[in-house]
Amino acid sequence: MGVVRRRAEARRPASVGFRLTAGVTVIVALALLAVGVVLYIAQSAALQTRIDRSMTQEITEFRDLAASGIDPDTGEHFSSVDRMLSVFLARNEPESAETLFAFKTDGTVIYQGIDDGVLRQKEEFRSRVTAIQDAGGLTEVRIGGSLYRMSVLPVSQPGQAGAFVVVHNVTTSRGELTEFMRTYAIVAVFTVIVVGFLSGYLSRRLLEPVASLRATAQSISSGALDKRLEVTGHDDLAELGNTFNAMLDRLEQAFETQRKFLDDAGHELRTPLTILRGHLEVLDVADVDDVEQTRELLLDEIMRMSRLVDDLLVLAKARRHDFVRAEPVDPAVLLPEVVAKASGLAPRHWHLEPPPRTVITADPQRLTQALLQLADNAVRHTEPGSTISFGAQVHAQDGTVDLWVADDGPGVPEEIRAEIFYRFSRGDTNELGAGLGLAIVQAIAAAHGGRASLDPPDPARSGAVFRLSLPIDPTPSSD
Repeated sequence: MGVVRRRAEARRPASVGFRLTAGVTVIVALALLAVGVVLYIAQSAALQTRIDRSMTQEITEFRDLAASGIDPDTGEHFSSVDRMLSVFLARNEPESAETLFAFKTDGTVIYQGIDDGVLRQKEEFRSRVTAIQDAGGLTEVRIGGSLYRMSVLPVSQPGQAGAFVVVHNVTTSRGELTEFMRTYAIVAVFTVIVVGFLSGYLSRRLLEPVASLRATAQSISSGALDKRLEVTGHDDLAELGNTFNAMLDRLEQAFETQRKFLDDAGHELRTPLTILRGHLEVLDVADVDDVEQTRELLLDEIMRMSRLVDDLLVLAKARRHDFVRAEPVDPAVLLPEVVAKASGLAPRHWHLEPPPRTVITADPQRLTQALLQLADNAVRHTEPGSTISFGAQVHAQDGTVDLWVADDGPGVPEEIRAEIFYRFSRGDTNELGAGLGLAIVQAIAAAHGGRASLDPPDPARSGAVFRLSLPIDPTPSSD
């Protein structure tokens, strides 16, 4: 088991902060490498161009001097090839890593520029110049571990032949480029290290809300629903924190509602169960009258428990997307049907205010259920012969329709008006109901995108008026 755990830990992916730091560092390193390669290629091409330009310039200047044929020191024509070569070398200063050679007619060699002893002493240099002295041209030769680029220009007069040679030490010039690239590499490595440290620091700072989110989520698993993220700033992570806190608010509210619901449901179910058990324990099976009375009492309690369970199931289903099956509904058609059904609840004076003609999008069965629940509630708070009225009212300005049920009973006490639609809330503590009827009405209204409400007390009339305020074209509830 320990081996399996260690293998799982070995396969654990790297943290987001590490991957972010590594990714930024690798990208910067590749970018600097690409810049270095491009820079080296460009500098190499520029160096080669500079070498060729410098050598071409020296050759051009010598040709100009030879074409004029005038010795600048005497103003006369050059007396010999050797004199022309000597004067040119004396009057010109070559660039760095460049040497000017004059191969005189007697075979001696003079130079101007860097004293490259290795080059002058190597027979290979002389033989290469001699090989192309007659035709001239450009060539390269590697001598003593260095690469040289040579341009040979033949110089001749009747009976005299010499050569003017420009030699550039390519290895020396490239050494300067190599040193530059070495410096660039050191700076690039240092830059990558600095970027790695900075990106690591910034990633830790940026991901602090994510770490806090993880810690808060872990604490929630142990039941601490009261913790919230500390949100600062206005960026995406701050928005994530606000969203997470809002989710925690909903979760805490849902858990609290569930806990209260379970406590209330347990309390409501515990009472009939206690009644059942108590009567069964004292039941005298030999007494027929006692058995019959106990039977009737137990059946009544079982029916009350069954109704409570049915109501709880309705409330549980109210959050499902298929709780409401909407279709076009005309209150002028729906309300007469509801009044006809409600008239069977109790001997009351059932009255219908003529509803306006309009069409709403709603579930007629759920609306019937809610209105009959309001009618049943009115029956339980009125005496025989009392009037219970139904009606509808259209609010065109805000696109809603009110379906209302009114009675002329004692009304709703002020102290319970605020919580009349809560689950297990009763208007009268002596009622036998579970206090879920008005909660079901509110759930049906909310499922239609509306709400259930109780009108404020009216000194001009008695009783209570309950309303279902529904949008004509509802937006599905997000609850």
